Amino acid sequence: MASIRSVAGQMFLLQVLIVLLLVVSAVTTLVLKARSDRFQSARSRSLAVAATFAQGPALADILRGPDPTAQLQPYAQAAQTQSGVDFVVVMNRDGIRYTAPTPEEIGKKFIGTIGPSLAGGITVETVSGVSGQDVQAVVPVTDASGTVVGLVSSGLTVSQVSGAINRQLPVILGAGAAALALATAGTALVTGRLRRQTHGLGPAEMTRMYEHHDAVLHSVREGVVIVGGDGRVLLVNDEARRLLGLPPEAEGRLVDDLRLDPRMAELLSSRRVATDEVVPLGERLLAVNNRPIERAGGPPSSVATLRDSTELRALAGKAEVAQSRLRLLYDASVAIGTTLDVQRTAEELAQVAVGRFADHVTVDLAESVLRGEEPSTGVYDEAPELRRVALAGVRDDHPLYREGGVHRYPPATPMAVGFVTGRPVLVPDLRASHDTHTPGGDRTQVMLGYGLRSLITVPLRARGVLMGIANFWRAEGSVPFDEDDLSLAEELAARAAVSIDNARRFTREHSMAVTLQHSLLPRGLPEQNALEIAYRYLPAQAGVGGDWFDVIPLPGTRVALVVGDVVGHGLHAAATMGRLRTAVQNFSTLDLPPDELLGHLDELVTRIDQEAASAEGETAITGATCVYAIYDPTTGLCSLARAGHPLPALVHPDGSTEFLELPAGPPLGLGSLPFEAVELALPEGSSLVLYTDGLVEDRTRDISTGLEILTDTLAHPGRSPQETCDAVLDALLPARQTDDIAVLVARTRLLDPERIAEWDVPSDPSAVAGVRAEVTRQLTRWDLDEAAFVTELVLSELITNAIRYGTPPISVRMLYDRTLICEVSDTSSTAPHLRYAAAEDEGGRGLFLIAQLAERWGTRYTPDGKIIWAEQLLPGAAGAEIVLPGLDLDNLF
Repeated sequence: MASIRSVAGQMFLLQVLIVLLLVVSAVTTLVLKARSDRFQSARSRSLAVAATFAQGPALADILRGPDPTAQLQPYAQAAQTQSGVDFVVVMNRDGIRYTAPTPEEIGKKFIGTIGPSLAGGITVETVSGVSGQDVQAVVPVTDASGTVVGLVSSGLTVSQVSGAINRQLPVILGAGAAALALATAGTALVTGRLRRQTHGLGPAEMTRMYEHHDAVLHSVREGVVIVGGDGRVLLVNDEARRLLGLPPEAEGRLVDDLRLDPRMAELLSSRRVATDEVVPLGERLLAVNNRPIERAGGPPSSVATLRDSTELRALAGKAEVAQSRLRLLYDASVAIGTTLDVQRTAEELAQVAVGRFADHVTVDLAESVLRGEEPSTGVYDEAPELRRVALAGVRDDHPLYREGGVHRYPPATPMAVGFVTGRPVLVPDLRASHDTHTPGGDRTQVMLGYGLRSLITVPLRARGVLMGIANFWRAEGSVPFDEDDLSLAEELAARAAVSIDNARRFTREHSMAVTLQHSLLPRGLPEQNALEIAYRYLPAQAGVGGDWFDVIPLPGTRVALVVGDVVGHGLHAAATMGRLRTAVQNFSTLDLPPDELLGHLDELVTRIDQEAASAEGETAITGATCVYAIYDPTTGLCSLARAGHPLPALVHPDGSTEFLELPAGPPLGLGSLPFEAVELALPEGSSLVLYTDGLVEDRTRDISTGLEILTDTLAHPGRSPQETCDAVLDALLPARQTDDIAVLVARTRLLDPERIAEWDVPSDPSAVAGVRAEVTRQLTRWDLDEAAFVTELVLSELITNAIRYGTPPISVRMLYDRTLICEVSDTSSTAPHLRYAAAEDEGGRGLFLIAQLAERWGTRYTPDGKIIWAEQLLPGAAGAEIVLPGLDLDNLF
């Protein structure tokens, strides 16, 4: 098909549009005529039926009769059926119907114009009906004197009328379609012929083509020769005349008559295919391409192109050098800066340049850059101490400073000059310039003796910060550096400098975040006997996150374990983690159950998010997860609750492993559902494993696969917590860690029942003395006689308070662990408060005494009431000696 922009395409489109316009005009005229005929036919039929019925004999007498409807309704329906109209209605002068198509309409008023007919005229009008346009006629009924005694109306829907034009419409449409098809086919034949003659070009294009044909053909630096099938030259351009030495009248002559080299003449006249075939012609080497031209309906011919490879050789060499440099720059852009590590980035610069641009490459950076700090700014009088962070060469026996060493370049060296001035330095020949540009002494002679002959030194500067220097060396046998090489070295160094500066800034931010994170995490494990604990914490390689863990001793030898994860990375996540960890520790001092503690933590996270939302530019937490567990070694019970955190794993003493089915509470900060705690009995020697999702999930492994690997790894009995941590990390640690990993393994222990003593106390003050005696005997059995005096004082005060202010039953429990713990419980929810007693007060000194005698004391609530406890150091421990100046202990009771 010809293009619309070509001459043939424009003619084709014009002819098709003319035929289409004629067909559309004819059809439109026919449709309008058909519509007019239908209205006229409907009007005539309605009037004829109404007039005929109105002139019926005795119609006027019937209308004056007593019951016109009974006599006229059958005749009206018969007339309606026989004539094909929609209705025949007979009415009186007031328009009240005597007949109607349906009996329900008899007696109702006629809808239409009857005024002219009452005056003796005939009314024909068009109204809108349910089925479309209706034509109805109203004819008067007169008696013998000419008086109008009634009216007759007949009507017909226009859409039910068909005329001859409807029968002609398919014929006309078919004829129009056939005419359009014939016109299109004829136009296509004419267009095809015209397209072949004009090659699908428009008038302006054809003019431009012929105007520029000779100019383009004779200006190219490539010879063009077209030879016909009879061996005559049809066309030859100026470059071909020059290369082949052809005369001006070469066109039209036989190739054999042009006195060409026999090989060239044979190639031009043979019409065989040749691709870059080199043909010697005098002192030139011509690269010849020959292709036969097969034209439909035209004579056979061939076209040959000629290039002087002798002149192109130098250009090809320059192009190859430029291409290799571009390829080197491309490879450098891909290979340099793949990580945010300063030393690795410097090594990538050395590796990409050695062997392709230089024989040896060294990179020296300031110490502050390696630490992520901002280098010193301002003007340098001399080069500072630099550390060699990267070194690469074609040989390893070079005399250059080794990697990792610190050195200072002497002032006269190109490196010192480049660093101080901030501009690159090119030394094409070290032997000719070493007196002024290279360090003197034996070292210079060693480098020259090794064969180093040429040097480019480029300062590494990015964003106005001078970070170090890169040195490119070429040895004897390599082409010395020139100005073009200096530009390439500057480009390589500039790209590497930006990547090194990015890595430096990342190192600074990462170090700050890691420092903050480590300062917020536990520095060590607290001393306790309930659990044997080991942990591992690995920050993400790309940026610290908000994972945390904690081990919190609780009263009554119990221990709380917590592992949490704040969504996100960076300083904000680390700071938020510290706030949440501090909050958990504070809530733990209230001795809350796990579900209540998570509820308070959820409210805290919600408030933090609300503060962040109200503060412009501050990032919200957008989610945090946590699992909290409390283990009691006196009973072996463990109470756990979680907020959107992965399920803890439990390793039984026999090695069987299960994930504890804790209720899935929502992540912290949502505040949508309450949390629920589960209490489990853990066998002694079982291990509870808490972890964050970074352990079991990464970009290359989904969480279900990670949990399967974790289950298989934990299923080994007899491992210590430390060994379990090592085995888990060996099996699950990804090659590229993108998230923090926290693992906490706790092996359960039970407190020896022999170290637990309990008594029930009657709610009678006289029972205190008996309890004191039992306590003394128990301490003697434990070889803690030195603690008897203080313990009696503490328990006496606690029991007395419980009897006076509490409600029975009252019980006493002593636990002998790292410390001696005394607990008094009752069913009252009222807790005592420490206060200072005035001189004249008779009471109020008991809790003050306990606070002085005990290491710690406090109150914790239980479902049945409360427990008041006091913890005192054992004799011989640091700080165990109690000194109470000014207290008369003999008169306390």
